[in-house]
Amino acid sequence: MPVIKSAIERMKTNEIARKKNASEKNRMRTAVKEFEKASAQGVSDLDTFYRKAVAAIDHSKSKGLIKTNSANRKKSHLANIMNKLS
Repeated sequence: MPVIKSAIERMKTNEIARKKNASEKNRMRTAVKEFEKASAQGVSDLDTFYRKAVAAIDHSKSKGLIKTNSANRKKSHLANIMNKLS
């Protein structure tokens, strides 16, 4: 445990940021999984699931939770699924 007051405060802020980042990343993963599940079931309004997943990926990228190449790779994977089904 740190003794210096600023270090203690920094630990608290880091913990808050960690929880927020984990929540955002989890939201992105959930959106991608929902799209993949919907595509496997053959849902008719697959486009809404696709847009939601891509938006979640872009949001995570803009917040610095995932790198640009990783975001582009994930979006490409989703686009390939969409192209195969249409």
